Amino acid sequence: MSAPTQRASNLFVGSPIERLEDVRFLTGRGQYVDDLSSERMLHAAILRSSVAHGRIRSVDTAAARARPGVHAVITAAEIGAVPSIPLRHDPTPAIRRFEQPVIANGKVRYVGEPVAVVIADTPALAEDALEAIAVDIEPLPAVADRDLARSNEVVLFEQIGTNLPDTITSLRGDAEAAFKTAPYTRREHFKVHRHAAVPMEPRGLLAEWDPDSEQITVKGVCKVPFTNRNVLALMMGLPEKSVRMLEYDVGGGFGARGEFYPEDFLIPYAARLLRRPVKWTEDRRENLTALNHARDMECDLEIACERDGTILALRCQAFTDIGAYVRTNGATAARNISQVLPGPYRIAHVRVDVTLVVTNKTPVGTYRGPGRFESDFCRERLFDMAAADLGIDRVEFRRRNLVREADMPYPLPTVQALDIKTECDSGDYQITLDRCLAEFGWDERAKLSGKLVDGRYHGVGVGCYLEGGGTGPRENVRFAIEADGSISLFVGSSSVGQGVETVLAQIAADALELPMARINRVLHGSTDYIAHGYGSFSSRTMVMAGSAIVDAAGKLRGLIREAAARLLSCEVKDITLDHGVAIGPGRAAVELKQFAGLCAEGTFASSKRTYSYGAHAAYVAVDPKTGHVAVIDYVAVEDVGRIVNPLTLHGQCVGAVVQGLGGTFLEHFVYDENGQLLTGSFADYLLPTASDFPHIRAVALEDKPSPLNPLGVKGAGEGGIIAVGGVVANAVAAALSSFGVQPHELPLSPPRVWQMIQDRAKPSAV
Repeated sequence: MSAPTQRASNLFVGSPIERLEDVRFLTGRGQYVDDLSSERMLHAAILRSSVAHGRIRSVDTAAARARPGVHAVITAAEIGAVPSIPLRHDPTPAIRRFEQPVIANGKVRYVGEPVAVVIADTPALAEDALEAIAVDIEPLPAVADRDLARSNEVVLFEQIGTNLPDTITSLRGDAEAAFKTAPYTRREHFKVHRHAAVPMEPRGLLAEWDPDSEQITVKGVCKVPFTNRNVLALMMGLPEKSVRMLEYDVGGGFGARGEFYPEDFLIPYAARLLRRPVKWTEDRRENLTALNHARDMECDLEIACERDGTILALRCQAFTDIGAYVRTNGATAARNISQVLPGPYRIAHVRVDVTLVVTNKTPVGTYRGPGRFESDFCRERLFDMAAADLGIDRVEFRRRNLVREADMPYPLPTVQALDIKTECDSGDYQITLDRCLAEFGWDERAKLSGKLVDGRYHGVGVGCYLEGGGTGPRENVRFAIEADGSISLFVGSSSVGQGVETVLAQIAADALELPMARINRVLHGSTDYIAHGYGSFSSRTMVMAGSAIVDAAGKLRGLIREAAARLLSCEVKDITLDHGVAIGPGRAAVELKQFAGLCAEGTFASSKRTYSYGAHAAYVAVDPKTGHVAVIDYVAVEDVGRIVNPLTLHGQCVGAVVQGLGGTFLEHFVYDENGQLLTGSFADYLLPTASDFPHIRAVALEDKPSPLNPLGVKGAGEGGIIAVGGVVANAVAAALSSFGVQPHELPLSPPRVWQMIQDRAKPSAV
């Protein structure tokens, strides 16, 4: 064939390409775990504890086993040696003592803890049989708040003797000495409430045991399937190769979906026990009581400054309520609080102590911006207070303390026990702050702060933040040339709703210098596709998988040139690649389909994280009669290094801001003194709707690419949520400045805002 005389330029990276996967979703062709079926499939239902804290005297399952259609009832007694779920992150020896067993074993420690599993012919029969199980639990006093837990009057783990698993400390410089000589100090107490990811799709699993090959297949996993494969293999006494984890479409993850939960053992265990496929889908109440909760911290935060506003030191004692057990990443938020509390600011002396506390509540895990959302609320609130004390404009206070580009790479405090060191890789933090203020119209709107207009008090707030991403240690991918000359891409990263099929295809097309249409499919997150992968969490996919694609593309191009040289009987150096065609001497050409079956693997390894950064501004109006806060305008600006797809990035940012606003105003898991969850349905746990926060503007910059990877990209999935709580609270404080209201606690629900107003003196004339 004749070779093309001109190659089309590849500029897919950086282009606003609509998500390829959305066609499948919008036409009803998505395949979620609840869509799956299998021959002879049975169904599981889980009996969960209705008692927050108690000793299990007995679990009588005889009546349930006798029910029609019931095949098995599984308790700790049937399992025997009940395994516990290992920590995936931050596994200090002290924290490991508080790992969760896969089923209640001798004791229950939170409402919703699995006590028994019924396997029956239909979901209805399984759920009906739950009512026939007689559970005798000796109630124990519930430890339902941090203060009671810290007293250790009642302990959840008698053999350990404390409700305080560990304290995570980060240090930089000598904060104690700095506070002794500082001309100005201030100390405040802050609280961030318990709320969580609450993805649109509840969890589900379908497990199938093959007795001939002694292999278990688990469908419906996501986020970290390779890690979960290793955990399940160990628990079931199987080699890793005998455990298959298959990922399907996922209705959102946000850090909570895809971790290893008790059900990730119980359902495969039941499938092997009965030698039948077993399916389980949780309902929404289960989802709200069993999926990881998040946030839930309080702290005493101190700042030390020069009189000109230069920050000398930060010091913090924080407590995080991690619920009844330390789950796979239950300590991650605490570790992040300890390390990122200083944010994007140049602070020479820092000491942060974060103590983990167990209570009789649902265990916690990561939720978009774990620890960072909490840290930013506390820090940015304190900064506004300090600036006012010192008589310095709050914007100027931040500007003069931001890390400078000349300081890069700028180290964050070191997490002591874990010896975690990290540093900001690149950036000019002044640019994002200035751009945010300009987009927002800060100078004019700031004049409205505290003004009463049409019965509402108006105010604006601002804040800056860091977003860590690109977590290692590595990621792996594989290219394969298909019979028609198209390219299949297999990646170890997972899809949890972030559009990986589109953005990774963009990177692949550019790296291979092919049209995107030639990237036939992007297959992700299943253990069948590559030998080992690391998943999608901590804003890592673009950095790690994207860079691995670049590596694999270079190798595939090399293999194509070698194969073409053999076909054309020439030297490899004589082969060029042009728009998917290998061209040799005399313009002889070979199409890609002639290399069908050729594969190339790529990897990218890094121990250094990337750091996106930005600034947010909010304009609110507060109704003093009801306490309702209306968000009139919200602007988010972030520099994310190189932008792969502006369209998907914009959606990520706006969606994250909405989640942040939901957590700031609406969402709240409330427990009573007996450890009973009072907000266990959507009638009580309020989520934002499309009409709640319509005025959100997001601006993405790529002024400072990361030097740590070949694409120059940084993580960008969490930045939209991190600053929201602090920025909105600052705006509310500005609006209610004539009352002297200073929010110290989230959520800013109408009753709380109204009460803050009532607790202050009447406003002065404005």
